[in-house]
Parts: sequence; structure tokens; C-alpha cells
Amino acid sequence: MASENQDRPTACLALADGTLFYGKGFGATGDTVAELCFNTAMTGYQEIMTDPSYAGQVVTFTFPHIGNVGVNPDDDETADPVAEGMVVKWDPTEPSNWRATETLGDWLAKRGRIAIGGVDTRRLTRAIRQQGAPHVALAHDPEGDFDTEALVEKARRFAGLEGMDLAKQVTCAQSYRWNEMRWAWPDGYSPQTDTKYRVVAVDYGAKRNILRCLASAGCEVTVLPATATAEEVLAHDPDGVFLSNGPGDPAATGEYAVPMIKGILDKGLPMFGICLGHQMLALALGAKTVKMNHGHHGANHPVKDMETGKVEITSMNHGFAVDSQTLPEGVKETHVSLFDGSNCGIRMIDAPVFSVQHHPEASPGPQDSFYLFERFAASLAK
Repeated sequence: MASENQDRPTACLALADGTLFYGKGFGATGDTVAELCFNTAMTGYQEIMTDPSYAGQVVTFTFPHIGNVGVNPDDDETADPVAEGMVVKWDPTEPSNWRATETLGDWLAKRGRIAIGGVDTRRLTRAIRQQGAPHVALAHDPEGDFDTEALVEKARRFAGLEGMDLAKQVTCAQSYRWNEMRWAWPDGYSPQTDTKYRVVAVDYGAKRNILRCLASAGCEVTVLPATATAEEVLAHDPDGVFLSNGPGDPAATGEYAVPMIKGILDKGLPMFGICLGHQMLALALGAKTVKMNHGHHGANHPVKDMETGKVEITSMNHGFAVDSQTLPEGVKETHVSLFDGSNCGIRMIDAPVFSVQHHPEASPGPQDSFYLFERFAASLAK
């Protein structure tokens, strides 16, 4: 009987179509419902789990070695994990890295996030690509006692991300200053010693490393909540405005974000947006956004700069995209995905206003896109 209990699955992933995946649970116990996506990155699982853009999603990792370097406080993009849960091929091993301070399983358990190992992630990824991002229920019970019909029903009742404004759930509660710069050997993170420009960063779910990149580019950064008005932004007398990444449906967040952005555009200030901030800017300029079949999530996405011909290897994390066919006159498409041709960047022709869909701060091996922060800083000096 003991051997039978040891072999019994302790986690279950239930898709809304009734498909069930069993495996070994780790992290927190209980259950959660979310949209399921897959991420192709070979590194950065801790950064992925703490990226606010993953609110409302369970992440399937296509790379099998998840948990092998443990976790540490330096690599968090926010104070706590935001992704609802994780699905992996192999059960995490004991960490083997000098920076590790904790195991992935213990870290997830303390933060209330559920994970399942031992899943055929290749099969699951194919299902996501073919059918679109499904709604799922993920459960972890050490006794292996699952009401699968109830789990499938929970997945079916999940409302989905379309029409959902999640930025308000992950934004900061009040304004604050940020002065920490990018990590550098051997000192790690260091504070700013000199600033040249004042920037207001609007937080729709900002990753810490984006703020570090702004600081490293010479910006004195003041972060404001997602619901900040144009008047509240302008009260800080900024040289420019940054629009951060974030989760959810851009059209829903745009209900309050677009009027603020239009107010800033009327003042002629330089503006730079990333991810959800890119989509917010596009909406404010008159374009539309669409829900993608399964989105782009990974650290190996080729993006072409249409103005220089250069191809950059980028990190991406988005389930919605700007419809390039709806870009108005005076707005130019600057970047496209070489995977599917979807829009990855825009700029105004007659103003220092631009944005990109990918994450130039993520540095997935190469640092191909960091120049965008330098371009923004250069626009502040004019």
C-alpha cells in the first residue's frame, strides 16, 4: 500500500475541454483557475513567475530543467509571484548554484503558488498552439484526492482574460522613487550616483529591471499607479513619460489609461512604452488590439527593426497584440515578429513617442534591445 501511495499523482491539471494531466505536485496545496500559456525560455523561471504580466495565467515551461538553480531575492521582478501556477516536465532537483538561497518548491509554497511536475509538456504545448490558450484548473493535494469533474467545471467557468482589467490588481498602491541600477559584476545592484532627466513611469505591472534600465540610462524615476491622471503625471514636471508592461486586456485598461496618455501627448512630451504600455499607446493613437491564439512567451523571439533591417533576439510575454492594419496616419510600424509578422513596435513620425511589444530589459543572453532605453534618454535631452 505504501508503494501505491508513493506512485499516486498528487497534482492534476484539468482543461476546460475535459482533458486531464496528472503529475507530482509541489509548492502550495489547493487549486486555482487561470488561462494556460507556454514559455520557451531556457533561463529565468523566477523572473517569469514574478512578472506581473502573467497575472491570471498558469505557465507551462517547455524547457525541462526548471528549479535546478533554486531561487534568490535578487532575481524577483516583484515582491511575490504573480503567475497563478507552473507546469514542468521534470520534478525540480536540489538547486546547484552559489546564488541560491531557497528551493523552488519551498519558495512557491510560502507564496501560495501551485506547481505540477512530471507532465508531458510537449503534448500540452501542441494543444495550446493548435487550440489556443485554454482555461484550466490546477490542483495539488498530497493525498491525491481529486474531484476531476469539479475541476473541469471550474476551468469552464473561468471568465478568461478578454475584457479583464488586471493592471489595477498588480499596480503600486502609491507613488515612489526608484534609484537602483542594473546588476553588474561584482557589486550586484548599485544606486544611482547621477541623474540627468526626470521621468514618470506609469505602473501597469512594472518589472523591476525595467525601472533599473531607466535608472541606468540616467533617469530620475518616479513611479505612479496605473490609474494616475494626466494632471497627476504632469504635476511631477517630467522630461518624459514611460508606460510599463502589465497583464490583462489592453482595451479594458485603456478605459482609464488612454485619456491619461492623450493628455500627455497633447503636451508634446517624449514617451516610451513596453508591452502593455505599447498597446496602451497604440490605442491612444487610434489603433486597435486583438487577442492572439496563444500569444508570445519566451526569451528567444526574433524581432526585425524595419528601419535598420537589424534582427534582435528578444524576450516576449503577451497574449494581445496591436493590429498593424489599424495604425493611423502619422504612426509608423517599426518592429515586427519574424515568427508570425505581428506588430512589435511603433513610433510617431513627428514626435519623440515610440513603443515596443517585446521586453528590452530582459537581456535573454544578448542585450540586443537595451539601445531603446538610450534612445528614450536621448529624446529627453532635446
